[in-house]
Amino acid sequence: MKKTLDADFLIFDLGNVIIDIDYRGSINRIKQELPESIHSKVDTFYLTDFHKEYEKGRINSSQFRDEVRSYFGVDWEDQKVDFLWNSLLGKIPEERLKLVKKLRENFQVGVLSNTNLIHILGVNEILKADHGLDNFDPIFDWVFLSHEMGLSKPSQEIYEKMVNELHTTADRVIFFDDLVANVNGAREVGIQAVHVTGPQVIFDYFKDV
Repeated sequence: MKKTLDADFLIFDLGNVIIDIDYRGSINRIKQELPESIHSKVDTFYLTDFHKEYEKGRINSSQFRDEVRSYFGVDWEDQKVDFLWNSLLGKIPEERLKLVKKLRENFQVGVLSNTNLIHILGVNEILKADHGLDNFDPIFDWVFLSHEMGLSKPSQEIYEKMVNELHTTADRVIFFDDLVANVNGAREVGIQAVHVTGPQVIFDYFKDV
């Protein structure tokens, strides 16, 4: 039986929804470059203020790299910082892009991601190498990136800004994210939000649409 979705916009997080992300693998990769005595600093790296500031675009990539070098007490070149920082990025499975393309026939589709310029440049390299695309513009109608918006999930402000830019109301949006805090943040402003707990979730959600 066919399912009708009561929405006009389908908005997807990037990490572990569109692109595979391996946080643990990335942390282990960074630890390989550092003495064991400071491995605990790697475990809390994503919680640092400078990481959060970079995610909101409040510091630029050069400042972020300097903060990384200072935090770990290393003299890594820019390319090495970027390589290690992007080591969490995995594949963008073709079937996910095909699903978005199919959904685009009946809905406006978009991305809302907590990210940063170094990651996005890395993602674009993956898109180019694996799918022949320079960026997400040919795939999505809307691309909302935290470092360009000056806001990050799960703050209500980022969802409200997105809804305002979509020129719609929150209840006309379905949002997919792998982090429960971000799902709850979206629900607080009235967005229909789905917790993506594994790679099959979005396919199961749309199988009868």
